[in-house]
Amino acid sequence: MASPVALSATSAPQAAPVVTGLPDFTDLVDKVGPAVVNIRTTEKAQQSQGEMGADDQQMQEFFQRFFGMPMPKQAPAPRGRKQVPQQQEEIPRGVGSGFIISQDGFVLTNAHVVDGASDIYVKLTDKREFKAKVIGIDKRTDVALIKIEGSKLPKATIGDSDKIRAGEWVIAIGSPFELDNTVTAGIISAKARDTGEYLPLIQTDVAVNPGNSGGPLINMRGEVIGINSQIYSRSGGYMGISFAVPIDEAMRVADQLKTSGKVTRGRIGVQIGEVSKDVAESIGLSKAEGALVVHIEAGSPAEKAGIQDGDVILKFNGQPISKSSDLPRIVGAIKPGSKAVVTIWRKGALRELGVSIAEIEAEKTAQKADKKGKKDQANVLGVYASELSDAQKKDFPGGGVVIETVDGAAAAAGLLPGDVILTLNNVDVKDVKQFSAMVAKLDGKKAVALLVRRGNLSQFILVKSQAQ
Repeated sequence: MASPVALSATSAPQAAPVVTGLPDFTDLVDKVGPAVVNIRTTEKAQQSQGEMGADDQQMQEFFQRFFGMPMPKQAPAPRGRKQVPQQQEEIPRGVGSGFIISQDGFVLTNAHVVDGASDIYVKLTDKREFKAKVIGIDKRTDVALIKIEGSKLPKATIGDSDKIRAGEWVIAIGSPFELDNTVTAGIISAKARDTGEYLPLIQTDVAVNPGNSGGPLINMRGEVIGINSQIYSRSGGYMGISFAVPIDEAMRVADQLKTSGKVTRGRIGVQIGEVSKDVAESIGLSKAEGALVVHIEAGSPAEKAGIQDGDVILKFNGQPISKSSDLPRIVGAIKPGSKAVVTIWRKGALRELGVSIAEIEAEKTAQKADKKGKKDQANVLGVYASELSDAQKKDFPGGGVVIETVDGAAAAAGLLPGDVILTLNNVDVKDVKQFSAMVAKLDGKKAVALLVRRGNLSQFILVKSQAQ
């Protein structure tokens, strides 16, 4: 029998290092704090006879609280007596935050802090107050550039939001609930959180409340890496999730606002949706990626380039499109008038198309389709289809059929009367006769991928056919 072997001290598992303390933010606050400003905005409101001023509002509250009734209204002026002219009264509108990015007084903040304000007042930590003017506002990114008249002002150091990491410590400085120079701390929860906005936001657990908007998010090197912009809340107050605009994008916007007062972005004229796993499998993609084209604006660069409803854009100018929200940011960063190459997936094959970039503008609304034509008999999908009307044939030169009524599998899949079926399993649908012939050959055990136009949007809908 083998003798037991003694374990040496060195062979024991090493204990993980223990965190013995928390970071000290005092030096960061001393460094960045003087460049953070409080922003107070006002607006001018017309006050005519009968409208309540501040004193009247206090009296109204007095009557309501102690007598349980509203204050009696003033009687209107007798006929023939001169009316009191309307007066413009400057009333408080809101409070936010910002930070100075140049010694001559350029200040970054959120667009929603200053948009619509009559006057903007900027107060520094040394109690100096300046009246500011708006240089430019970009609502898509919620970034605004304003200017105060000064020299040798304290300025913030700008960092690189591309280099941030989830889990690193950050602090916010701002004026929540009008409490100037409030410092809160936390960590970065996610680097690029899609929230439905134009660009991905930095998610943190730093306490951010009304009044923090526009203030800086600061890393442990004392660099600004974001602009605190939004909170997720069911109560209106902080609930552990806040969002900041990445400083890299904010500075690109600020440069354009400083130069021209507006931001110019590229567009190609498509509406897009996500590619689900089921859709990817049904159209032959190896994984769910790219941006699904659901609508093409008439006369747009996309239409001229030959992009079609149902195409999946996988790359734009060589840049991969992992999810649909990547596309507008990539296209938006390209200068209007430039040329680009679009890589698409169409009917089981890759294609490359050249497209010219236009300047972004309001989207046009497509007209609603007419619903007339010869009906088809019920098919195994549970679809009653009809031919396109003359008007629809102009909108769909490649053909299609109109759904009149649905039941069974089609109804369960979400198909609706008025939907136009454009393709079936990646094959163009020309007319009712051809559609019926294709449906008759379907395997009742396999899902069917239909490209459907609904209103002005196109989408893939998966239907599990029912054998009869």
